[in-house]
Amino acid sequence: MAKTDSPGLAERVLGIAAHRVRDSRLKADVLAEAAESRFALGYTPRHLRQAYAAELACADGHLKAGRQNEAAASVAKALLLAFHRGPHLDSLSSPLATDPRAFTAPLRGSAAMRVLRAGPGREEAVAAPPADRPLRLLVAYSANKNFLAEVIARYEHHPGVELRVLDTAADPGLAPLAKGMGRMTGRRLGGQQAYGRQAEAALRPHLDWADVVFIDWCAAAAAFFTLVDPGTTRIVVRLHSYEALTHWPHLVDFSRVDDLVFVSEHLRDLSVSAVPGLGEKSAPRLHVIDNAVLTRRFVRPKTPDARFTLGLMGTSQIAKDPRWALEVLRLVRREDARYRLQLVGGPFNSAAPGVERYRRAYEAELAPLRESGAARQLGRSEDVPAAFTEIGVVLSSSVRESWSLSTVEGAASAAVPVVRDWPFFAGTPHGARTLFPESWVVTTPAEAAARVREVTATEESWLAAGRAASAHALATWDWERTGAHFDRLLLDRAPDICSPGHITIGKAAE
Repeated sequence: MAKTDSPGLAERVLGIAAHRVRDSRLKADVLAEAAESRFALGYTPRHLRQAYAAELACADGHLKAGRQNEAAASVAKALLLAFHRGPHLDSLSSPLATDPRAFTAPLRGSAAMRVLRAGPGREEAVAAPPADRPLRLLVAYSANKNFLAEVIARYEHHPGVELRVLDTAADPGLAPLAKGMGRMTGRRLGGQQAYGRQAEAALRPHLDWADVVFIDWCAAAAAFFTLVDPGTTRIVVRLHSYEALTHWPHLVDFSRVDDLVFVSEHLRDLSVSAVPGLGEKSAPRLHVIDNAVLTRRFVRPKTPDARFTLGLMGTSQIAKDPRWALEVLRLVRREDARYRLQLVGGPFNSAAPGVERYRRAYEAELAPLRESGAARQLGRSEDVPAAFTEIGVVLSSSVRESWSLSTVEGAASAAVPVVRDWPFFAGTPHGARTLFPESWVVTTPAEAAARVREVTATEESWLAAGRAASAHALATWDWERTGAHFDRLLLDRAPDICSPGHITIGKAAE
């Protein structure tokens, strides 16, 4: 039925039918088919939580009967349903962000998921930092090292550190093993013995060498490393943003993670609410440390036209919501046609139906603005500091951000920030309004346009606002400041690490 000309109707009919089905396997299949019919069109299924809960019920039944492989397969299927990228990453909203505890409630109630969360912990206590040699630091990641350049550079030349860098997706011995959520799940449920031995053999030399392992992204590499006992090595994981909207944190054995680092308080809050493992007594210490930015390299003279040039850095994801920025441009140009918008970034990075629908609407709105010279769509910039010399006002139009690197870089360059109160976090205790000065943050395109007009009203007002933004960025987020927090976390094993103005809350269970 999900293949009819009316998938929406198919979903409703299948959803109603599923509630009348008593057989757990059939019920899960019917609800999954209903969900898939909506995924195929780029929409969020109305019965998504019920669908993945039904699959978890099957997993619980298999686990109770001792069928570990079948239980693992059902858990994997349930997590793929729950965290399908369509409703969370390829959309302007997310049921998880709307009510994280409610959306993930089935994960808390599932017996199979409780087994995954329990975790065996570590067999030995973490060793004290060495006193007679440099600390051995292993920086690990899976394919993406976009946020590691400054961290790696800092410790490559640190006299008290011996550094190794490991890409689990590229290492020939690890790459075949460091993927596959099905077998990772199976191992966590007590099966996949051969795979467990392979993971142990592959990871043990790295763990035996390192005093500290710093894993960037709470995703595949973190799940893989925590499959084995870390020995006396300390395990530190950093979570950025997208991971919180995926299945990966639910496959990480947090009983083997000593410290979990977030780049912002609002991502910490979301993760604590959404990831049941962070509520266990064995949960790691939680920290908030800003991203690494060399802010001073953005301090350059502005071009003569910068005052009336708005800039949006990054347009390849639907979460950036560049249509919001186009509306701001239209509003300011109603009163002054000198305003222009520079859109810096590549094309949309997904061909999912929902993203395609958004892309078509965006391009239809952008076309007349490009033709009139009001907007320019540029590609990716290889020299971001140079790109910011042409931008006098930096926009953040996103529906969600972990930290908004472009806002910090733009502010450092003396571009005046105009930041949307990111809808995923608006109204929560932390978000754009607590990360940035209150005056930078707006709610609507109309408020954004009003702020743009106010700060650019005169050359003097614009220059003054830019200088203030730059001073704040350099004083708050420069790498020399943030790097000291990394030193305390990775080298000194300080119990509480947080960036200025933030509060580290310790274990979520406390």
